[in-house]
Amino acid sequence: MDEKDEQVEGRDVRTGRSAAAARMAQQHLWVDEQVRRAMERGEFDDLPGAGKPIEGLGGDHDPDWWLKKLVERENIAVLPMSVQLRKEDADLDDRLDKIAFEAEVRRVLVDFNQRVVAARYRAPEGPPLVTMPRDVDATVAAWAGRRAERRAAARARAEQAASEARPRRWWQRRPGSRDGS
Repeated sequence: MDEKDEQVEGRDVRTGRSAAAARMAQQHLWVDEQVRRAMERGEFDDLPGAGKPIEGLGGDHDPDWWLKKLVERENIAVLPMSVQLRKEDADLDDRLDKIAFEAEVRRVLVDFNQRVVAARYRAPEGPPLVTMPRDVDATVAAWAGRRAERRAAARARAEQAASEARPRRWWQRRPGSRDGS
């Protein structure tokens, strides 16, 4: 192959344009053909909202309409950082109680404290930030105490259940046994 053939290889011989550019220029025809075939197969017949007017066509244009629909559909709560941290602080002990390892508890606390400190350095975007960083060692000690109490309560429940459900002897299980049961 000589140099002239290599230049012609990636181009349309008739027009001199690149073959890729020619394919892209004709791509809308291919898409139209795919849509027409899908309509013939009936793939668009049972779409939700078929036969109903499109919502929001008559009103003013809102450039953030898609964001509002997403928040509504996904049930997303968008809170200022100060309120979000206050809410997270109130639920933090319950969240920590579900964690089994001290290292993970410390990681969650360090992450929480970093976000509180970062929020303090930002310009206020809502109510004032009253949430304070947590003392990691004191919070871990409280977590360990609650964990020990839960384990002791579980052991006591298990021992009580075991003592109440003493197995009956083999002669007591048979009908017409000695004790008359």
